[in-house]
Amino acid sequence: MSNLSKKLVVVGLSGGVDSSVAAYLLKNQGYHVEAIFMQNWHDSSGDNCPVLQDLQDAVEVCKILKVKLHTVNFSSKYWEKVFQYFLDEYASGRTPNPDVLCNKEIKFRAFLDYAKSMGADFIATGHYARRITHNNRELLLKAVDLSKDQTYFLYLLDQNQLAATLFPLGEVAKTKVREIARDIGLPNYAKKDSTGICFIGERKFKTFLSEYLLDRPGDIVTTDFRVIGQHRGLMFYTYGQRQGIGIGGQKAGLEAPWYVAGKDLENNRLIVTQDKEYPTLMSKNLICSQLHWISGEFPEIPFKGHAKIRYRQQDQGCVITKIHDNNKVLVEFLDAQWAITPGQSVVFYDQEQCMGGGTILNAY
Repeated sequence: MSNLSKKLVVVGLSGGVDSSVAAYLLKNQGYHVEAIFMQNWHDSSGDNCPVLQDLQDAVEVCKILKVKLHTVNFSSKYWEKVFQYFLDEYASGRTPNPDVLCNKEIKFRAFLDYAKSMGADFIATGHYARRITHNNRELLLKAVDLSKDQTYFLYLLDQNQLAATLFPLGEVAKTKVREIARDIGLPNYAKKDSTGICFIGERKFKTFLSEYLLDRPGDIVTTDFRVIGQHRGLMFYTYGQRQGIGIGGQKAGLEAPWYVAGKDLENNRLIVTQDKEYPTLMSKNLICSQLHWISGEFPEIPFKGHAKIRYRQQDQGCVITKIHDNNKVLVEFLDAQWAITPGQSVVFYDQEQCMGGGTILNAY
């Protein structure tokens, strides 16, 4: 019996193909594997939140893999730690990133604590990322399959969380993951990847948000403050948004699309433009706060590296400089960035290493 067979790894099993193959790979490596299915949202009805189907898929996968499945409900924690923040940020006119906070508070805190109470040596997820130990430090590295790399969503993890986590898919291409699932007979091998809000799923966003936040109608204005329509509430719009603004063509206007160029919070006005490169949409600098460094220490400043202001964006060269408030930094990009959005995450990289990140306050 190998030493690994004495190590208990608890896999967060979502019912999707990635976490299912992660469990299979770990079992093949000799670990003692058990799984947990987390239900963290109360509503299990409707096509947009197929929790029951996901649970059934997880049950079938565990039968095939001969892995014990546990179920747990972190709904109250999810509401308190993630969803309330999500609502508060939207109500303030910002655009939050709930997936980042969900990873920090639910998948790598509540889930990790629960797994440890079961006696787990490690937890594992289906994230595309890598973790290595170097000079007694845990490093978070990009996945080998860069098209699926998910380190952007993991920048809030700390040393203790990383040390207790395995990422079996870090070295595997997504196409290979589906091949493995098909070859071993998993029923979810072709299942569509989950999208939408973490644990809530795909929704008609404005309809969903309006269930929790009251409309606050106001004027839609051009950049020269000409009123051309009415919005339902600034929380329903994000910088650079093109679809769903609801103004259509304008008399004597250009036939070009309209973009959200800004939010006048004081006067409750949504500012739009037909110039995709309008100055408020093209910025070389941003200020961010709520900084988190995976190493636990601030890097040497100025720090020359790369950053992303959204998932799937190519790495952008930048210089990070401290400003007078130690919990804020100035990020100066080499090239202008499109639609830098307050409330979203900016994540920092040193080549393949994810260093940490922060929350965007503003751009200029």
